[in-house]
Amino acid sequence: MNFDKFFKLISYAVVFCGFLSLFVSSGVGVFATVFFVSILISAWFLENTRWQISERIGTILIFAVVPLFYIDWKYQFVGFGTNEVVVAATLAKVILVLAAIKLLQKKSDKDWVFLYLISFFEVLLAAGLSISPLYLFSFVLYLLTAICAVVTFEIRKTSRIVQHNLNAGQKTQDTQTQNIFDKASIFRLPHTSVSILLLLVIVAVPMFFALPRVGGAGLGNSANGLSGFTGFSDSVKLGQIGQLKQNDRVVMRVRVENKNVERSFGSLHWRGIALDYFDNSTWSKSKDVTSKAHKRGERDFFLIDVPSNKNEVTVQTVYLEPIDSSVLFALARPVAVQGNFTTLVQDSEGALNFPRTNFERATYKVYSDHSLPSANELKLDDETYTAEHAGYLELPDNLDGRIAQFAKQLTANAKNRFDKAKIIGSHLQNDYGYTLELKAGGEQPLADFLFNVREGHCEYFATAMAVMLRTQGIATRIVNGFQEGEYNETADVYVVRQKNAHSWVEVYFPETNAWIPFDPTPFAGQNDGTTTAGILGSFGNYLEALETFWIQYFVSYDNQEQRSLVRSFKKSLSEYQTKTSNWLNDAQQKLSDWWKQARGDEGLQSSAKAIGIGALYVASAVLGIFLLVWLYHKIVKLGVWRKLFDWAWRKNQTSIVEFYEQMQKVLASRGFTRAAHQTPLEFAFALNMPEAVKITEKYNLVRFGEKNLSNDEAREIENWLNDLEKVAK
Repeated sequence: MNFDKFFKLISYAVVFCGFLSLFVSSGVGVFATVFFVSILISAWFLENTRWQISERIGTILIFAVVPLFYIDWKYQFVGFGTNEVVVAATLAKVILVLAAIKLLQKKSDKDWVFLYLISFFEVLLAAGLSISPLYLFSFVLYLLTAICAVVTFEIRKTSRIVQHNLNAGQKTQDTQTQNIFDKASIFRLPHTSVSILLLLVIVAVPMFFALPRVGGAGLGNSANGLSGFTGFSDSVKLGQIGQLKQNDRVVMRVRVENKNVERSFGSLHWRGIALDYFDNSTWSKSKDVTSKAHKRGERDFFLIDVPSNKNEVTVQTVYLEPIDSSVLFALARPVAVQGNFTTLVQDSEGALNFPRTNFERATYKVYSDHSLPSANELKLDDETYTAEHAGYLELPDNLDGRIAQFAKQLTANAKNRFDKAKIIGSHLQNDYGYTLELKAGGEQPLADFLFNVREGHCEYFATAMAVMLRTQGIATRIVNGFQEGEYNETADVYVVRQKNAHSWVEVYFPETNAWIPFDPTPFAGQNDGTTTAGILGSFGNYLEALETFWIQYFVSYDNQEQRSLVRSFKKSLSEYQTKTSNWLNDAQQKLSDWWKQARGDEGLQSSAKAIGIGALYVASAVLGIFLLVWLYHKIVKLGVWRKLFDWAWRKNQTSIVEFYEQMQKVLASRGFTRAAHQTPLEFAFALNMPEAVKITEKYNLVRFGEKNLSNDEAREIENWLNDLEKVAK
């Protein structure tokens, strides 16, 4: 492969890698992919042929397509990019078409530079769209090819200038030398590019983690948030969550600390909003719901409440995807939130919200008090509700009368609120079926569910339990949120998807002032937090762990994560210092005990034994030092390090060009030295010595062609050197 062909190959690789970054970021659709790849392949074969378009036609096409894309952005006529991020899709279309025009055009140096810049803008655009670790792969690949292409471009440009200035007498010999240089450059450029890339990484990584990002964490999958997230608006109609539960899209990833206490909640539920008003088909917030804004304190902390016991606080770190809601999801009873928010709002139903102007990813920590009253305490709670809780007892005016009668029959033998809640919840969970199909309907969908269809999904079960308890004078509300999701042991996170959307019931017990969660949904509709088994399951866990790491330390890395990383580093350093200190203290104690024995504090026999052991240790240390010194001199004498170095770089001793230096010394001792204007081969021919010509040719192969000499060739060179010494004499 000659140098020009290598330049063409690496330049096209840069253009392709720029497109690849957009592709893995879902920045282009199927049509755009087929279009651009076809243009790329066609341009490769049309390079340097008469079928390439001229620079003038290329310029006209560029000025013609830009207004067309403005019209497309305005009215969205053509949709060959992703439809989720309109502005980004339009930019992707413009960039790809401009690159396609330049690829088909006859290219000068400035056109290649234009293509490099286009690919760079593609990578920048993809960075705003992607959360996938695949983008990291495409980015590293782009950096590698781009560095190699820029170096190749400069070599090519300089080579043309040098060749232009060559005079006729030097042209033949210099062209031969240039050809050798071309081959050497082709082999060395990838190694040079990798070295530069590693140097950039070494410099950039500490800066990356030292400087936290601010603002949003990318555009995400949609500029309008996750589509279909109507389950977390201010009102929820029966049947809507069934649509969400058929979608596998990730909503959030949650890392939970205090693993020894997290199960005191039962199955984990990520609480979103609580709704208290029901009109026979829709739950919503009543007008009595109030909100309270909390101001941010030190270290981005928002103090909400005081925990009953600091040992009963569960810490959750949430990596929330872009959604069309300002709700923050967390375990029940949050007492503090840590996040990069300006303000935090909590309503009287316990829902957390933060001001949101656009739908970005959010990272935050929640500290939840997981302590709950015992079952015996709840059974003894018979305090009367006050007027403050009257809203949690309200029923629709036209509620089907059979529902109250049914609830009364089920709880006839129950003597307290807690037992009534357990009986109704158990009946719904065991005697009704679970389905995602929307079967119940009509003006009384709840009655249709209870007495006719007898199967539904979670919000039907939660609504049935809440309303039935209200008919018996027990204050209730329903909560919308998510079940725990799939636990990924590799990443140590719960991966929560849309299909984990869930509704459950909270029952109020006034004496303990506690809202107690109950989940009447059948077990078929509950999530147990297990993951897929087998090889595919393990592979999926590793991919999810990689994506979680990518989101935590690249996409959503902020000052909060920076402090967490610093704390982890300090903790590791402290543990190392503690271990070192313990080891030194232990060694000092043993030395002190030995000295007491050696000086005779424990008797003559003990002293003699201690002295013998000490002498044995000293002799062993001296012998060890002697062996190390002997081994070092032996290694130096045998040249082991040099051999290992040559082996590591896949070279052998015969590849080293010391033989040429030896030849120069032999010739110099007889008065033959190479002039500054002579190339090695010119000098050899001028000597009129065949051995010198042969040795110089081998030198050129090793020095410029990176050829490893065989053992036979090495012996030949030794024979030529011996013959040369005789001739020189």
